[in-house]
Order: sequence, then C-alpha cells, then structure tokens
Amino acid sequence: MAVRPIIIAPDPRLKIKCAPVRVVDDEIAELMADLLETMYHAPGIGLAAPQIGAAMRVIVVDSARKEEEPQPLKMANPELVSASKELWAYEEGCLSLPEHYAEVERPARICVKYIDETNTAREIEAEELVATCILHEMDHLDGTLFVDHISALKRNMILRKLVKTKKLKQQDAAA
Repeated sequence: MAVRPIIIAPDPRLKIKCAPVRVVDDEIAELMADLLETMYHAPGIGLAAPQIGAAMRVIVVDSARKEEEPQPLKMANPELVSASKELWAYEEGCLSLPEHYAEVERPARICVKYIDETNTAREIEAEELVATCILHEMDHLDGTLFVDHISALKRNMILRKLVKTKKLKQQDAAA
C-alpha cells in the first residue's frame, strides 16, 4: 500500500471516461488499497482512480466518522441499478478541488452493483451521505466533477481560484 499524489483540478486527466476493469486481480486490488490509504491520508471519504492518474473504473468510499469503526467500500465497475426520486442535498467537497465546497442535490437512496476487491460481484443499497459519496466518486469515472452540478458562475469562480493556486505553487517551487 502506498499514498499516491492526488491530481488537482483543472487537469485533463480528471475529465476522461475511464475504462472498465476486466477482472479484479492483484494489481487492481493493490490499486484499491492505495486509493484507500491515499484517501485516509488526505483525509477524505471517497476517492476515484482517475484522481491518482489511473484511468480505470475503480473507487473507494468510507464515510465512517472518526469515532466509528472504518467501513471501507472498494468498488470496481460500479453501476447504478436504481435511484430514488427523492433528493438529498449535501455540501460536497473533493480532494481534487481542495478547500472548495458547494451544495449538490443527488438521489437520497441508491442501489449500486460492483465488483469488490476479491473479484466478487456485489450489490449495495445506500442512502444520504454514503449514496452521495458513491455517486460523487462514480461521476469521476466519467470525467464529471461535483462543480459540474452547480451553476456555471460558481463553477468558474472555483476553477479560476484553483488555477491561481496552482500557478502560485509552481512559482514557489521554481523559486
């Protein structure tokens, strides 16, 4: 397991559609473990493979609070089976858009099928925060960021700030 660097937006690698995983072998299981370790280290509650430069349909999620036992989900090829019409709003953030948040409405309940780290087909029902987190990470697999769900004005403000922050960090590194 290793902590890997997280790609910060705007970056074209965050806008690609990821390839499906053929089988969860040792290499994919290691990717899942690295994603989980990177997510915990950040700290965050979800991370998708493209956020560390791997264009594969792999995500990890753990929305357990600090005082709770970890409840990690490792998912390859997650696919939405069903979603409630009832919506749930949550102020989302993203490890690829650090220190930026916006309220996003998503289905309150979902059912997702996926392949776990042992290459076993699974299905999970989730609601509210867990559902939001899974859907947020699934969006990454299609090149969608949470800011793509908010107004163009807010999205452009956030992206401009990220560009400015990146330039400042590059200038500091060069100095």
